[in-house]
Amino acid sequence: MMTKEETWARLVELGIVEGTMPSEKRWNLTDKVLMEVDLSNADLSGAELFRSNLNFTNFSNADLTAASLVESYATGANFSGANLSHANLIRAFLPRSNFHRADLRGADLSETDLFEADLSEANLKGANLKGVDLNNVNLTGAEIDHVAD
Repeated sequence: MMTKEETWARLVELGIVEGTMPSEKRWNLTDKVLMEVDLSNADLSGAELFRSNLNFTNFSNADLTAASLVESYATGANFSGANLSHANLIRAFLPRSNFHRADLRGADLSETDLFEADLSEANLKGANLKGVDLNNVNLTGAEIDHVAD
């Protein structure tokens, strides 16, 4: 796993951000384009990725604990093995994304588009799935104990 400092350096290298790493824990990456980049093993815990373009980005094994991906676009993104516990993914567009073995405990996925997403073996305990169409979603071996009304 990358440290916060290594993750920031990677974002600078990719031209997504510039300057020194901010001291606040919740990095503001709102409306950023992180399309088709490799952020596997990155520490983006608490990051604000509101309305960001994350299409085809590799977040495998990344730490996105309590991150906000509200209204983000992440078609075909790879979140396999990522920690998205308590993340906010309200109204995110995530079709064909890979969440195999991802930790989504307590995440808010309400009104999220998961068309043809792979959530096999994902942990969705306590996740809010209100307004989510789970047809055409691979839930093989997924742990689900609560679906909000």
